[in-house]
Amino acid sequence: MMHTGHSTLRKTTEARSSGAATELSPTSPRLFSRTSLFARTPNLRDGDEVSLRRALRHYFLDTFTTYESLFECLANDKAFYTKPISLRHPLIFYFGHTATFFVNKLLLTRMISERINHRFESMFAVGVDEMSWDDLNDAHYQWPTPAEVKAYRDQVRALVLDLIDNAPLQTPVDWENPWWAIIMGIEHERIHLETSSVLIRQHKLEFVKTSPHWQPLRESGFAPNNSLVKVSAGQVRLAKDKADPHYGWDNEYGVHEAEVNAFEAAKFLVSNQEFLQFVEAGGYLNSHNWEEEGKGWLAFTKAQHPTFWVKKTNGWYLRLMTEEVAMPWDWPAEVNYHEAKAFCNWKKSETGLSVRLPTEDEWYRIYDESGVKEAGAEKSSANLHLDYAASSCPVNKFAQGDFYDVVGNVWQWTETPIYPFEGFEVHPIYDDFTTPTFDERHNLIKGGSWISCGNETLRSSRYAFRRHFFQHAGFRYVVSGDVKPLPSSHYETDKLMSEYAEFHYGDEYFGVANFSKALVDLAVQELGDKPKAKALDLGCASGRATFELARYFDHVNGIDFSARFIGQGVQLANSETLRYTLVDEGELVSYKSRSLNDLGLSEFKEKVEFSQGDACNLKPQFTGYDFILAANLIDRLYSPAKFLSGIHERLNIGGVLMLTSPYTWLTDHTPREEWIGGFKKDGESFTTLDGLQAHLKAHFRLIKGPHEVPFVIRETKRKFQHTVSEVTFWERIS
Repeated sequence: MMHTGHSTLRKTTEARSSGAATELSPTSPRLFSRTSLFARTPNLRDGDEVSLRRALRHYFLDTFTTYESLFECLANDKAFYTKPISLRHPLIFYFGHTATFFVNKLLLTRMISERINHRFESMFAVGVDEMSWDDLNDAHYQWPTPAEVKAYRDQVRALVLDLIDNAPLQTPVDWENPWWAIIMGIEHERIHLETSSVLIRQHKLEFVKTSPHWQPLRESGFAPNNSLVKVSAGQVRLAKDKADPHYGWDNEYGVHEAEVNAFEAAKFLVSNQEFLQFVEAGGYLNSHNWEEEGKGWLAFTKAQHPTFWVKKTNGWYLRLMTEEVAMPWDWPAEVNYHEAKAFCNWKKSETGLSVRLPTEDEWYRIYDESGVKEAGAEKSSANLHLDYAASSCPVNKFAQGDFYDVVGNVWQWTETPIYPFEGFEVHPIYDDFTTPTFDERHNLIKGGSWISCGNETLRSSRYAFRRHFFQHAGFRYVVSGDVKPLPSSHYETDKLMSEYAEFHYGDEYFGVANFSKALVDLAVQELGDKPKAKALDLGCASGRATFELARYFDHVNGIDFSARFIGQGVQLANSETLRYTLVDEGELVSYKSRSLNDLGLSEFKEKVEFSQGDACNLKPQFTGYDFILAANLIDRLYSPAKFLSGIHERLNIGGVLMLTSPYTWLTDHTPREEWIGGFKKDGESFTTLDGLQAHLKAHFRLIKGPHEVPFVIRETKRKFQHTVSEVTFWERIS
């Protein structure tokens, strides 16, 4: 579905949408309001083609125009080119970036076939991930003027409107539909509405100015005393799929279930007043309450109080987006994870209670218990969506069940580093939205802030930032001694390990069945009614055959010389998900995940035990087996003859040994003098099968084979190893 109608584009500058904010008197006590509510993320499965086009048009214009109005808070052109913080680009980049994003993603879905401005679409393409507080190298950029970027944005606006009005549309719009790129662009710009507002807040006052469209709340008072509310034990279930009617980012999809024990949680977000106790107790001057990573941040920044607090001779002030105001003590404290964590550790030492930040699952329990509903067409019952003010508000303003600000006001830090759910997959046109954050250094924030809108406000949304990062974010603490292990977000990137993970647990290629499963199926057929109490998978590598054997045997040992290979099997046996990257081409990779549930093997994991061991020198306890599988092992041993001469001792009389190998003899693995075949002997060819018969005849008889079983190993998207392994079955007779 390609729409190339650049010739039909209307060069237009749309009037500000009905979502423009109304002017607010600087002294007015009432809340910020708009002539109409900021458009909500649309239902992509509701209505006919005409109504969907209309909804997307409004959603796009409201977003695009509101984003541009944010940059009216900059006082002069210099403000566009001066970095608010060293870790990010100057704001001129973000002014152009969201427009460029539309063009680059529309090209990938082939909704358009031409660029608008090659230079801009290269310059504004990639932002800066704040990977640490001191690792960004400056580069020289020839930035365009704000007027030039605005003219470019007008072209992009016209392009997207033309597509919405005229491009072929097939409903429903899901993430396999080319129109997904349009929704993605809008939601992406809404994210940057928030992140750019944070950068404006971090700018020097000389670079910002007040705007009638971005007025803060003028309301504050005494902070309430915080108290604890009991949250009962319960289940958390998230199961977003591609049939969901609302746009989602890749990390939201899949299935996650968890049982959460009872805990207590603070009724209110931590207010500036409550956080002041930590500051006055020397919380920033004494590092003993800080985690190691937090200590590094504290030493580097030399912070003595929250970054948006300003100490003046007449008291504390709070930096808002475009001004400083006398400290509103009943507003939430806005801090990074390190500060929030240090406060919790201090609170724990002061009270003796097990105070900490909530996990993501605990936040969902609070959400579900509080009865919060996602906002619809009506005004939100939370400081969210820009429905009220361009700032935070008192922590006791919006009640939600027994809590306040479960959603809205400020984001809430959690203890949970972001990780993928079961069934996670990346979107092909934005494969680096989430995957770079699967490094256990990006923690999830939940609930949204006063400026969060669109997808950010949904229960299913999942956003994560580096722990030293500043967002419009604060925290709520919980009291619980129950600290469950955090889910791993690690992806195996070692090429060999990833190839073996795919070989054992991944997709089938070219119609060739999974090798491990095919071997076990063949073995079970051959074994017939023979005893099936114990089996040994020797040279088990990543362990797929070990699990497959457990379908039929009471107990299975998987042994391999490589602890790294065994680690993959152990990970799966521990009910974790095996995640790995596969090389597609060059530096491009795809992301895969597999669990025993995916393969129908989870019910057999209790019968499996993995160990590291040497096939030529096994420990004495590994004996008494009814069946031994040695798959593709013989030609990888340093002394195959030693292995063959003693393997009968591990097998019961009448037990079966299954050997498979492509007989790829290499001196890298087996010294030439240790080969048992694959050479000339007495002038004649001496095959490995000849060698097997010679070494095994004293204790075994060949009962089946040789039989050939193929296997395929994926190296890249277009390069595969296709190999044939010879299979033989041997019954122990003495």
